[in-house]
Amino acid sequence: MDDTMEVDFAMAPPAPQLQVAGSSRDPQDLGMQTPPPTAPIPSRDAFRDIQVKVHIRRPERDSWVYMGRGVVSQEVSGHSSRVVVRTVSTGKIMAVFSETSELQAEKRGNFVVVGCVEGSRVISWSLNALNNSETLRLLASIELACYRCKQALTDPRLHSKGRRRIERVIKDDRRRRHRRRKDQEALIDAFARQKLSPEPPTVEPAPPGA
Repeated sequence: MDDTMEVDFAMAPPAPQLQVAGSSRDPQDLGMQTPPPTAPIPSRDAFRDIQVKVHIRRPERDSWVYMGRGVVSQEVSGHSSRVVVRTVSTGKIMAVFSETSELQAEKRGNFVVVGCVEGSRVISWSLNALNNSETLRLLASIELACYRCKQALTDPRLHSKGRRRIERVIKDDRRRRHRRRKDQEALIDAFARQKLSPEPPTVEPAPPGA
């Protein structure tokens, strides 16, 4: 009987071995699926420079002054960015638009007109791009760089109040310019009418003894 028991024990299948935690088995063998590879995130630094013609209108002035050709680039620092306008010839900075700027940007044809508020004064920049596509890209880059997202999230009322103040200052400046232009045109018309009006005939005095 002892011989039979030894044979039975010898023919018994081996006991399954438990998998120890931290084993190097393939996750697919354990019923786990590996996550798909993530697509590469596009870099924010890949900003194509924009060629523009730059004009400026200084406070209390009604005419634009040509500043030359410029290059618009976007500089990224952490989670914020700024738009920089430099001269083509020397690379000197002409204007910087960032989150701290109080401005309003508008598209007019192939121009982007940026009104920068400094107290009660307005300095206007006109950036003339090559075509409509470049103009839209320029406008979008300025608006994104200057949008105060932190203030809009933390204090929406203060953000809206600041936007309304910028719009009011720019509107008042535009109204004053239009008024000055109308006054100047009225003065020119009055001067022209005075020059074109017929002069009264002069009467020469009679010679003595006539």
